[in-house]
Amino acid sequence: MPKQIAVAWSGGLDSTALVLLLQDAGFDIQLWHVDHGWSEQSGQIAAALAQQAKHWRLSFHLKQVHKAKSNIEAEARKYRYQAFMTLANETGCRHIVLGHHAEDQAETVCMRLLQGAGVAGCQGMKSVRSQQGLTLWRPLLSMSKERLKQFLICRQIEWHEDASNKDVTIWRNKIRHKLFPAIAARDIEPSTLFLRWQKQAERIQRQIEALAQHVVLQRWQQDAVAVCAMNWQDWCDQLLPVRVYLLQKMVAMLFADGSVLGRRHIHAIETWREQGGHGWLNLSGCCLYRHEQDLQLCQGKASLRKRCMNSKT
Repeated sequence: MPKQIAVAWSGGLDSTALVLLLQDAGFDIQLWHVDHGWSEQSGQIAAALAQQAKHWRLSFHLKQVHKAKSNIEAEARKYRYQAFMTLANETGCRHIVLGHHAEDQAETVCMRLLQGAGVAGCQGMKSVRSQQGLTLWRPLLSMSKERLKQFLICRQIEWHEDASNKDVTIWRNKIRHKLFPAIAARDIEPSTLFLRWQKQAERIQRQIEALAQHVVLQRWQQDAVAVCAMNWQDWCDQLLPVRVYLLQKMVAMLFADGSVLGRRHIHAIETWREQGGHGWLNLSGCCLYRHEQDLQLCQGKASLRKRCMNSKT
């Protein structure tokens, strides 16, 4: 990580331990706190964190966002990263360090499995990745929550429990407070179980990527529309997991990192391929079709129909 970084500091156990660990390591850090308004006490917690940051002689930046009302976890994440973008523009710091630990990783893998994710999704959170001009770092993914807890106890540092952590209508909390204890009651350690699958998913994904290496992907602009393409037959000759990987890679080339095709899209594409790939498929924000020897994916829908109708299939 670069010397100058921002820590996403909720005041909870993991992010508080992260702040102290980075301080000890000599990083030049600033603290970013996003107040989601989860409870009436959230404003008080933000004020207490501001005082703690002053005591540590660290720069503290606060952003208040709208309280998520539906699809709480996804909405809260969206608002949080919008706040990060604003803070990055205000401070000039674009490297953000997050406090996710090993148990968070296990919960993520479990949640993605239950949501029907494939191998790529079950790799879990990355230790470093780029998102909309920001670089996100997660240096604690191999560290247990208990170890972080003991670190804070030894330093005699208190932390705040986020009120949202008890809301079992949130997927992650349901896994943490209900599913994982039920698994543990069967003498199976859930974090170990799902972290083992995460490592297996990483290994399988590397194999998929190796099989896809010889397929050439291209991207260009045509009539102000972004287009991605690869050879139709090269794509058809691949195993299903490799075909899916190549499609997802095309989507990532057209849109921001993190954009993916859903399972229903993949099923529709496979049916279309089996029927010869005639015409086009309108997907989420893009259009898939054959043009001469290529399989092409373009941004948008209606603006591409004319192009598709004039293409040879």
